[in-house]
Amino acid sequence: MGPYKTFETERLILKPTLEEDAAFIYELFNTPKWLKNIGDRNIGSPEMAKEYILSKMQPQLERLGFSNYTLIRKTDKIKIGCCGLYDREGLKGIDIGFAFLPEYEGKGFAFEAADKLKKIAFKEFGLHALSAITSKHNVASQRLLEKLGLTLTGTTILPNSKEELLLFTIEK
Repeated sequence: MGPYKTFETERLILKPTLEEDAAFIYELFNTPKWLKNIGDRNIGSPEMAKEYILSKMQPQLERLGFSNYTLIRKTDKIKIGCCGLYDREGLKGIDIGFAFLPEYEGKGFAFEAADKLKKIAFKEFGLHALSAITSKHNVASQRLLEKLGLTLTGTTILPNSKEELLLFTIEK
């Protein structure tokens, strides 16, 4: 495993999610909005979160140099959410996504982190396009994707799912 870059915005540190973030990932992945909008990843303990990080996030980080980033508020070093670039099965290209603990939603952190990661994807990682998916009922996520410059281009259904998701894209 190589040294992976950490990025900063005005208020946030974006660091690759590692084993040390297992308790936070367990908490985030079990929030009501995560379960409703993203889906149950069946992470029932911090130990299961550690295994998820090692089996799902680390391999992509090692293969592509980017994956999920834990977002840390600079003022108090609290982990507040995640944002990432994902090589997701069933989607062409790289997908950008984000999620926050409920108490940190609606404060502009999602746009700040996702906008930074979008710019990094194009400038540092050499990507030429990004996609994003969201459920039809998740209007807040749809608005944020549009604010980031992504355009609704259709719908998609991921493997092993029945839900039709909205598909947004942006090109460099």
